[in-house]
Amino acid sequence: MKKFRFLLSFFAIAAFTSCEEYLDENNIANVTASGYYTTAAGLEDAVSATYGIMKEYYGPEIGWTMGVFGTDTYRAGADGSHKYMGRYASGHNSEARYMRDTWRIFYEQVNQANAVIARAEGVTDMDASTKTQRIAEARFLRALAYFNLTRHYGDIHLSLEETQGVEIEANKTSASEIYSQAIVPDLEFAIANLEDNPSDYGRASIPAAQFLLAKALMTRSYKSFAVGTDASQAESLMSSVISNPRFALSDSFGDLWSINNEANSEFIWTIQNSKSQVDEGLDGYGHRGHLYFLMEYDKKPAMTRDTENGRPWKRFRPTPFLMSLWDRTMDRRYDETYKHVWYANVGNDGGPNGVPVKIGDTALYIPGPGVDKNGVDQDGYWNAAKQASVNFEVYTSDEWDQRTFPSLNKWIDNTRPNRQHTQGQRDYVLMRLADAYLIRAEARLKQGNTSGAASDINVIRTRAAWDGKEADMQITAADVDVDMILDERARELVGENHRWFDLTRMGKLVERVRLYNSDGQANIQDYHVVRPIPLSQIDRTSGGYAQNPGYAQ
Repeated sequence: MKKFRFLLSFFAIAAFTSCEEYLDENNIANVTASGYYTTAAGLEDAVSATYGIMKEYYGPEIGWTMGVFGTDTYRAGADGSHKYMGRYASGHNSEARYMRDTWRIFYEQVNQANAVIARAEGVTDMDASTKTQRIAEARFLRALAYFNLTRHYGDIHLSLEETQGVEIEANKTSASEIYSQAIVPDLEFAIANLEDNPSDYGRASIPAAQFLLAKALMTRSYKSFAVGTDASQAESLMSSVISNPRFALSDSFGDLWSINNEANSEFIWTIQNSKSQVDEGLDGYGHRGHLYFLMEYDKKPAMTRDTENGRPWKRFRPTPFLMSLWDRTMDRRYDETYKHVWYANVGNDGGPNGVPVKIGDTALYIPGPGVDKNGVDQDGYWNAAKQASVNFEVYTSDEWDQRTFPSLNKWIDNTRPNRQHTQGQRDYVLMRLADAYLIRAEARLKQGNTSGAASDINVIRTRAAWDGKEADMQITAADVDVDMILDERARELVGENHRWFDLTRMGKLVERVRLYNSDGQANIQDYHVVRPIPLSQIDRTSGGYAQNPGYAQ
């Protein structure tokens, strides 16, 4: 498998949003974008750079925070500087760093894509078919950027032309127009002109474009400007993805998260990371999901920080609601998503009952919520007397707090060169087949086809069942509604950074945060379904720029 290597930085092309100084670079070859981008090699690098820009969002803390905090599934752990995202309090405003940087990143991607599309016309040393494919990739990436911008901010600036130099004029175009002028036509062009299975693993493909357009249409289907065919088109597009012979659900849910199994048949499109680049620091971003969902195991008895268990930044801890979603007697996904046992890596002279704990002995145990697959109520079983009888620390649900909580296992990266290294080598999974089934189920529900929706959900639940429990995991058409689909998406996709978008798409963010997230329930308001326009954008625009309703200018 030949992985596609993104170019992480190339020419700094100013987006309309920024007058900030960019990193000074010595152009020792006297190469300019206007001259280089109109060569075949230059266009290839320009396309690669368009992919590379989004790595600042997909992988580091900003993207995880924007997708995880302020939802029904995760609240704040002990550490971190961006808890305002989940609290919906005074810090959740137009001056917040992550509001500003998300805006900047995706407009940089838009402008880089615009540059590719515009300058490709002048490329004469590339065959027409390849050039068209590269333009299709740029339009796919521009659509992704605009989709993210509308999902975060609602009505936004629209530009389909390259901006060069400082631009202080900006429009505020309705999300409806962003869809009709950019997102939908860009993805239709991509579907018509991309390859089904590019030789470079990681390039945009026809099924990736079909998947993205289906999700965009489903998002629009809930809006006041919905088109009547949105749900049916989304169903058709996801059916094409699902029926593509390249893709199949992994036989094992747990095996999906093996770091040696990234090029599997379930992953439709992933954002590439290179081990050599992240290990050597050439890529300063990488996949950092391994940092944020971990409890403070390294300050517990007989334990110290190591690469095997991860560097615990304690950013996100699960809500009690999330922990209640899995029926562990039937469903394997909690057990294969969260860590249960930590084995001593330093040992000590005496555990809870005074017996020395040797390296390799069980040191910490989180039995998890509810009744397990053997029918044992874990909180009841691990009462004080039972805990006192074992020589390791046990943490039942009544003992969970901001430092001690069930730790997500999906993103652990034990291949990092040392225990402190923050960049991981995992590819960032943006699209996988299980999500395609769930989006198609949502599209079918939207059209009143609850039996079809149940059929799709049952495909996912069958794979999720313990052996012999497949029949018990099936649902019926009568079980399917928006809340049921949201719950199933949480069980299947937890920690994959879809949640804030799922809740806002289905109109459930405010309701569910008030019900299930103690961090934000007192503060969240109806207007929080979009982010504030960054103050930097407002200040740098001639005549100002309209703030989203509800937020202070």
